[in-house]
Amino acid sequence: MRVAIFASGNGTNFEILAQQFLRKQIPGQLVLLFCDHPKAPVIERAQCLGINWESFTVKECGDKAAYEQRISQLLTAQKIDFIVLAGYLRVIGNGILDQYPQRIINLHPAYLPEYPGLHSIERALADGRKQTGVTIHYVDAGLDSGPIITQQRVPILPTDTLESLETRVHACEHQLYPQVVKQLLTVFEKKEKNQ
Repeated sequence: MRVAIFASGNGTNFEILAQQFLRKQIPGQLVLLFCDHPKAPVIERAQCLGINWESFTVKECGDKAAYEQRISQLLTAQKIDFIVLAGYLRVIGNGILDQYPQRIINLHPAYLPEYPGLHSIERALADGRKQTGVTIHYVDAGLDSGPIITQQRVPILPTDTLESLETRVHACEHQLYPQVVKQLLTVFEKKEKNQ
């Protein structure tokens, strides 16, 4: 299985996944990081790990349709089988969804359907919730609305600041996401061998 990771920002989940791919703790081969922000720190993480990366923006491409088409061409050229979103802050378009049915997964820092979209941790804290969570789901055309693969609750403590809560949510992500990616790719590889 040839895997691409899409990310937009700092890239801590990308780095943890990439390290596990490189150590063969996750089956398949991580062949590409795609980032929609050319100056994002995740690109430096990819460079340090020797992972091939590509970055361009919607603005560079002219519009969203051209942007998605260019991504699709990149994925085809790299013979990508499976896509892992790790802090990629754009909605995936129908062309790529059709190209990779049930082969794109996302990590979301909330217990969906609670707090879809951006600033999920901040919103849960501001609302005075007693818990939030982490969700891993298949990607569909909606906003964090695809079929859920697994979820884990994260308590919100009375003393929590945004920074302390983010730290615990990210710790949960860093543990859970590699496990799920490993399980899914193991299943996909078995299916491929049996076809």
